[in-house]
Amino acid sequence: MTYRVAICDDEQQQRELVQHMLMTLSMKTSIDFEIEYFEAGESLVSHYQNGQEPFHILILDIEMNGINGIQTAQRIRDLKHLDEQIVFLTSYPDYMIESFDVVTFQYLLKPIAVDVFEEKMLKLCQYFQALDKRILIIKSDYEEVVLKHDDIISIEVVKSLTIKNKLHVVTSEQTHTTKGIISNYATALKSYHFLQIHRSIIINLLHVKKFAGGMVLMSNGEELPIGRSKVKEVKDAYTKFMITGMN
Repeated sequence: MTYRVAICDDEQQQRELVQHMLMTLSMKTSIDFEIEYFEAGESLVSHYQNGQEPFHILILDIEMNGINGIQTAQRIRDLKHLDEQIVFLTSYPDYMIESFDVVTFQYLLKPIAVDVFEEKMLKLCQYFQALDKRILIIKSDYEEVVLKHDDIISIEVVKSLTIKNKLHVVTSEQTHTTKGIISNYATALKSYHFLQIHRSIIINLLHVKKFAGGMVLMSNGEELPIGRSKVKEVKDAYTKFMITGMN
């Protein structure tokens, strides 16, 4: 996997220093970084406003002419780009509290210690590697569709006279038709807060709104039946899920 990194700093020397540290880390670990430079926060915001390819990691200097690093991050978040991990660089720790509003992943003080920088970058790469595993790739209408686990509400068997093992994968946005054995999906997704509640239905516990008798109400308003023998198991699993958290 290649990680796209934006370095936004109005000082060329600082941009080159961060690039050098990334390239050194790449040689040590074989992690690939694709780096782009921005001399001002406005330029990086324009990159996103123009619909250009987003980045995995934004390394932002806070003290810049024009809009500062925190304002840059806030504007990018306002554009609904929430997946980017942000690293702020500054000489002044007083900015830390202000930056919490934009979901900072790391905060590094200048002068940047190489070992600290490398440790933080490795953690970011590990974060994206873990995130990569939380997707489901299905074949739908002769094309591959990549779905984030958290967007999937349910997977349901559909009776069909013409298509064997037909399934509907229901997401927050639409329903995708694919083929497969539902028990195989249940096994593959068991570790990611999915649960088979019926011989023909898997649900994502993240999208449960409430239980009513032998039914479960999902976030899209759909009511799904729970297998008679599974009612206690399903409710116990959901209770455990709520207690232990949504990780």
